[in-house]
Amino acid sequence: MARLPAKRRRSGESDGEDEGGGGWPAAECSPVRVYADGIYDLFHFGHARALEQAKKLFPNTYLLVGCCNDEVTKRYKGKTVMTETERYESLHHCKWVDEVIPDAPWVVTQEFIDKHKIDYVAHDSLSYADASGAGKDVYEFVKAIGKFKETKRTDGISTSDIIMRILKDYNVYVMRNLARGYSRKDLGVSFVKEKQLKVNMGIKKLRKIVEEHQENLGQKNSSPALLFLQWHIVAKNASMHHRQWVENADRLVAGFLEKFEEGCHKMEIAIKDRIQEGLKKHQSRVKEVLLRDISFPY
Repeated sequence: MARLPAKRRRSGESDGEDEGGGGWPAAECSPVRVYADGIYDLFHFGHARALEQAKKLFPNTYLLVGCCNDEVTKRYKGKTVMTETERYESLHHCKWVDEVIPDAPWVVTQEFIDKHKIDYVAHDSLSYADASGAGKDVYEFVKAIGKFKETKRTDGISTSDIIMRILKDYNVYVMRNLARGYSRKDLGVSFVKEKQLKVNMGIKKLRKIVEEHQENLGQKNSSPALLFLQWHIVAKNASMHHRQWVENADRLVAGFLEKFEEGCHKMEIAIKDRIQEGLKKHQSRVKEVLLRDISFPY
């Protein structure tokens, strides 16, 4: 008598045999619907690896990825670098993602699980404080009902780390963009800050020239007369010995800014004094006219 095929298992069910084993082949099993969520700002390989782990939790996984919108994220976590549209689009281009759910909730509820037919929720095991006040951990509910699957974080990379790198080298990136044609208004930089950075750019260029000529001085085949002439030009531009210039560059910038600010302050005082002087002269003339009119009536 011909053997009837085994009944196809539903998502999350088991008949005692591994998927892809003695039962239906893995490709023919109903896909397990796994949900992962996050902000995914400045999408990086740490995000991609977490989604890869979620996708590979089962032989046949349909991965849904929820991403919170700007309003919810700003309320519970803070301002993002990328807009919600940019974050959604980044997820669409990740090969592990089968479906992107925009406007995802901050905390996964039973209603949300039922709506999207979610079998499991995947995330790393760290406790994430629930800023919405619904509980102590945003994944507290799914852990309690046994639908939580753990993924591992990738050490050394996170959105916060990337932002910290940019902040650490803030002046470098601002100078780079100034050199590329961005205005100080585009970069949100003050007038004084712009001047300071441009001076730094000039100093770095001169420092590079000095270092290059230092290297050239050590080359046997270089022309002594040419090297002397080149160094004379550099020293003249720097107005001091090259070692002093390199060692005192930061002090010179600080001195320049101090003098610049002092000059602005003096200019401000001078303008105020001129205005007050002009007002006094005007008041004096008015007084003279009034006294003359009183002394010599028509």
